[in-house]
Amino acid sequence: MKNVLIIMGLVAVVGACNSPTDKKTEQTAHENPFFSEYATPFGVPPFDQIAFEDYKPAFLQGMEDQKKEIEAIINQTEAPDFENTLVAYDQSGSLLTNVYIVFGAQNSADTSDEMQELDKELSPALSAHFDDIMLNPALFARIKKVYETQKDLNLNKEQTKLLEETYKNFVRGGANLPADKQARLRELNSELSLLEITFSQNMLKETNAFQLVIDNKDDLAGLTDGLIAVAAEEAKAAGQEGKWIFTLHNPSVMPFLQFSAKRELREKIFNGYLNRGNNNNDADNKEVVKKLVTLRLEKAKLMGFTDYAAFALDDRMAKTSKNVYRLLDEVWTPALAKANEELADLQAMMNKEGVEGELKGWDWRYYSEKVKKAKYDLNESEVRPYLQLDKVYNGMFYVVNKLYGISFTEIQDIPKPHKDAIAFECKDGDGTHLGILYMDFFPRASKRGGAWCGEYRMQTYKDGKRLAPVVTIVCNFTKPAEGQPALLSVDEAETMFHEFGHALNNLFADVHYYGVAGVPRDFVELPSQIMEHWALAPEVLKVYAKHYQTGADMPAALLDKIDKSGKYGQGFATAEYVQASYLDMDYHILTTVPADFDVLKFEDESMTKRHALTQIPPRYRSTYFNHTMGGGYTAGYYSYMWAEVLDADAFEAFKETGNIFDQATAKRFRDYILTPGGIDDAMVMYVNFRGKEPGTGPLLRNRGLK
Repeated sequence: MKNVLIIMGLVAVVGACNSPTDKKTEQTAHENPFFSEYATPFGVPPFDQIAFEDYKPAFLQGMEDQKKEIEAIINQTEAPDFENTLVAYDQSGSLLTNVYIVFGAQNSADTSDEMQELDKELSPALSAHFDDIMLNPALFARIKKVYETQKDLNLNKEQTKLLEETYKNFVRGGANLPADKQARLRELNSELSLLEITFSQNMLKETNAFQLVIDNKDDLAGLTDGLIAVAAEEAKAAGQEGKWIFTLHNPSVMPFLQFSAKRELREKIFNGYLNRGNNNNDADNKEVVKKLVTLRLEKAKLMGFTDYAAFALDDRMAKTSKNVYRLLDEVWTPALAKANEELADLQAMMNKEGVEGELKGWDWRYYSEKVKKAKYDLNESEVRPYLQLDKVYNGMFYVVNKLYGISFTEIQDIPKPHKDAIAFECKDGDGTHLGILYMDFFPRASKRGGAWCGEYRMQTYKDGKRLAPVVTIVCNFTKPAEGQPALLSVDEAETMFHEFGHALNNLFADVHYYGVAGVPRDFVELPSQIMEHWALAPEVLKVYAKHYQTGADMPAALLDKIDKSGKYGQGFATAEYVQASYLDMDYHILTTVPADFDVLKFEDESMTKRHALTQIPPRYRSTYFNHTMGGGYTAGYYSYMWAEVLDADAFEAFKETGNIFDQATAKRFRDYILTPGGIDDAMVMYVNFRGKEPGTGPLLRNRGLK
């Protein structure tokens, strides 16, 4: 959740969602639920009681409360020490964090025009508020004093890490800059925050704006019955009953490209997808990208770095752009070779079917499906009936029960963030409450695209007791037709396991300070990506892959096909990912941005110099690359590949025991990776688990590139 990440990055405090306050602003309609402790099961937010009108007063009061808390730290007569300065600062801003974490999550999962306008309205005030804290000389002086005397304080590892991270965050926030540069930094932070919000909102608007309307049944050739039924319901909801509407949401556009026999329609929806944010309208993102890149570079130079990537990577595992490019190059060479092999297969298949000319981007998924069918006698429509949504997530629960002994029980009588969400209580092996998990699966116009894991409350300690987290998984899976169960693709099943890995990281967290809860961006994907290895493991598929109509196990022959075909298409998948990672880094190693900077030309040059196939665009083009332009993964999209080096090697630890459910290995992974937050350097945490640093060999083998 971007808004929460802002809080973590700037002031190192993400507070509990049920923190009470005795300060209230006037309410005209009802009692503002943010101004009192939540009287709900497990202290979850009272979603059914929160009105849009509650957010702004709570934001404003939250900023005022934290301002007074900071003043109290500064004005105390006692000399600065760990408790009265570091801990007091770490625990400040509970009301602001409370409303921020709920608003941020809801603004992604169930937004509205009013919420988006409020996001923009409050952005300058919030940016100024955080800058007021990070650039407060008296507060920094106290923190610096404690930092300089830490050798005399007898701090434990977690306390030492909090002190070091807090001091570093203040320095990275500009605390050591002279007054004139601090003033410019404030302006830059405000402008950048608003630009990132604008980019994300434009992307959502463009995604929702496109519709491919079909009114001739013959134009549905090749599409699955389930996809056709969903498209008919989409048309009915849009007042066009009797037609079929396909959208740019992934569960619609991707299977359309995969199965539609109508090449001209594939081209139309493909180009609609690629041109989001590039339609020269009020949601065009080209100028936004140019401004973001320009201002980020200025900020980096202001902070003493040559480029923005150097600034961003300074506190990550990779450390330098040279190390990032080394990894990307090592993967790119075999990926491009494999993609060229796949292209030859697809071109031959297209020509065999009597279609002349060169295979295009809108043909790739269609003919890839045909080649896979020819090579392995497998297509997605065979697999989906065995991947029923509820059985898949119960399969996840089975895996982690085998690994860690934990359990999940569905809860009905609890407030939910959306009517479509479901809720579960997670308990440890000894029955201890670990946290609450929400899951929200299907696309809607009010939900941004993709899949993610967030929180409505971070794990912390209160009155000496662990306060359990409230976690949410949000997806955009293929929505079933009315009366039918939701059936997933293989990619969707893996996505669910991926996000569940993030959820486990949150549920297992056990730290005493918010400031040590986070890990570097290029380490955070390890817990999620390792879970993908269990998703399609034969031992796991045998548990949850049951035919939705007959209940029959997935046949051994089909299991074998999935296993053998698993590496086919990795040239395409790896190439499109690495291309996006290159693009992200290329933007942020710029040391100058000319006034006539052309975003599309820059993107084209980035791909051309690597001899990228024109049929494989980057997974995210510049104008809808929300990971980097919307914030969160700026100069950091490479992190998925960096973490894949770790997760591929980490899963080898399980395989080496001869049992992918080995509980001793799982305990080490929980103890050293999932539980301790960031109290150690990331590589130290990994070596503590694995006993050695990882190499790229397992990654390349897993992807069939070696």
